[in-house]
Amino acid sequence: MPLCVRTASPVALILLAISASAGNAWQRSPGQTPTFYRDVLPILQKHCQTCHRRGEIASTSLETYDQVKLLVRSIRDKTATREMPPWFVDPKFAASTSFRFANDPSLTDRQIATIAAWAEAHAPAGNPADAPPPVSWATGWNISEPDRIIKMPKPVHIAAQGNVEYTYEILPTNFEKDAWVQMSEIRPSSREHVHHAVVYIRPPQSDWLRKAPVGIPFTASSLADETLRHEAHFTTSDLLLVYAPGSSPDLWPDNMAKFVPAHSDLILQMHYTTNGKADTDQTSVGIVFSKQPPKQRVITLQLANEHDTIPIPPGADNYRVEVRGTLPNDCVLLGFFPHMHLRGKRFEYDIVRPDKSTETLLRVNYDFYWQLSYKLAEPRLLKAGTRLQAVAWYDNSRNNPHNPDPESPVRWGDQTYNEMMVGFFDVAVPAGVDKSRFFRRSLIKLAPTKND
Repeated sequence: MPLCVRTASPVALILLAISASAGNAWQRSPGQTPTFYRDVLPILQKHCQTCHRRGEIASTSLETYDQVKLLVRSIRDKTATREMPPWFVDPKFAASTSFRFANDPSLTDRQIATIAAWAEAHAPAGNPADAPPPVSWATGWNISEPDRIIKMPKPVHIAAQGNVEYTYEILPTNFEKDAWVQMSEIRPSSREHVHHAVVYIRPPQSDWLRKAPVGIPFTASSLADETLRHEAHFTTSDLLLVYAPGSSPDLWPDNMAKFVPAHSDLILQMHYTTNGKADTDQTSVGIVFSKQPPKQRVITLQLANEHDTIPIPPGADNYRVEVRGTLPNDCVLLGFFPHMHLRGKRFEYDIVRPDKSTETLLRVNYDFYWQLSYKLAEPRLLKAGTRLQAVAWYDNSRNNPHNPDPESPVRWGDQTYNEMMVGFFDVAVPAGVDKSRFFRRSLIKLAPTKND
């Protein structure tokens, strides 16, 4: 029986279309109704439970039949409109490119039709014996059980109101030997207060923030030495990983890993925001070591523009900012992580060809509250001399529901009511090459991949 729809809303129209086609799109055998255990649970395990399980970022769990049945209409509606699972690659770009992403959680038309048909049939449970094996999640982690957990020694107090300056904390790894990190994840204990977190690798020979306190949270303004205050805002150190709401942990292939030299420190940069409720945060970093030394080392680079965003005019609904950079050596492109604040609208990465034309590598409709990373399913070789471009668009108008003040110009800054434009991207280079050596021209030559 068709779904009973009383309005002509966009959701209703989509549901009517799905309902009309469900019989064709969902086909197991003639007359067979989809059930939870046989047909719906496998979809939830693969595409939803990363977030929708106990202790994770989503407020609701989708692990059991009773949990899911209570939310069946919401699940049907949000999957029909592709609001869930969240994925923000521009549909026009996705339709016009051959790029695929390894971490794309999107549902197929058939999976959406299966959920719609199941909802229309009043969500039958079916036979529990048809259920797939439960996913063996590592308790408290989205990576494998960590080999090492590095945690803030004490909780950091977060005030109920006001701006919070970037908070830093230096955590010794106590690694006696060089380490190759294949998986890593940042776990704040107070996610609702963490706008972002960055984990830097400080090798033992680095002088960066060497005179700052160890194991004690500090801010730039709390440091008495002017040189240290400056150092807190600038570094060339490599990143272990970046966290923002919705971002994925790092999981590298067997032949790739991040490198942490023996006796390194991890330096956490925490951006806390207030929400009217005081709290504490004690962030942890989980690490899984590579089982053998990899052939390639992963390093994180960025294209950032701190100047053209000063200021975004009041009311501007499509303000464009760009930055370009040239790769000094061959590398293998692995993925992207764009970062903006509340006025962020759209973000794009391009290759600029010698004739000034561009090839778009990624275009996303930006969502500040789901800052996703985008991992290429097939890494791509970029030759030395490749010119990369990142372009960001901002909406500082009243049409932006997240805009805190459309009447004011917006300047570059750390707080969420300011703006940023950072296009992080991960590349792989030979295992013996570090970030500083990568920027010495014409040292690295990599063999082409099958995509070139």
